Amino acid sequence: MAPEVGTEAPGFTLKDQNNQEVTLSSFRGERAVLVVFYPFAFSGVCTGELCAVRDDLSSFQNDDVQILAVSVDHPFTLKAWSDAQGYEFPLLADFWPHGNVAEQYGVFNSDKGFALRGTFLVDKDGIVRFAEVNGPGEAREQDGWKKAVSALSA
Repeated sequence: MAPEVGTEAPGFTLKDQNNQEVTLSSFRGERAVLVVFYPFAFSGVCTGELCAVRDDLSSFQNDDVQILAVSVDHPFTLKAWSDAQGYEFPLLADFWPHGNVAEQYGVFNSDKGFALRGTFLVDKDGIVRFAEVNGPGEAREQDGWKKAVSALSA
């Protein structure tokens, strides 16, 4: 089950596209975190969503908010995708144990082996302030993310 607004976000440590560990709690007290789960690198809808983030990065990431995009892909795949698309934010690999973090966030589709499109805004205290989950093939409307990030930064 996805963490609800007002509850503490599950902690995690995952490797990014540069094989560096990123820990959610390392941002506590410093920056809020927009955690964006997506099914797979190089897929059409996922590429469209993250390219929209790339093209309007300041709406999602700034001095107060860090974006962390998470999929079940291997870090090597994420590196190739990041380089190909010019992403300047961490792409985290929930590769092994496969989908463990997505499962903690209630967005792992165990029948298909991938994460659903889940978006969670975690404030500086580690509390979920925005949460939405979309099913496979359902692109997300990012205006809700922008409003949540803007409200948190205000």
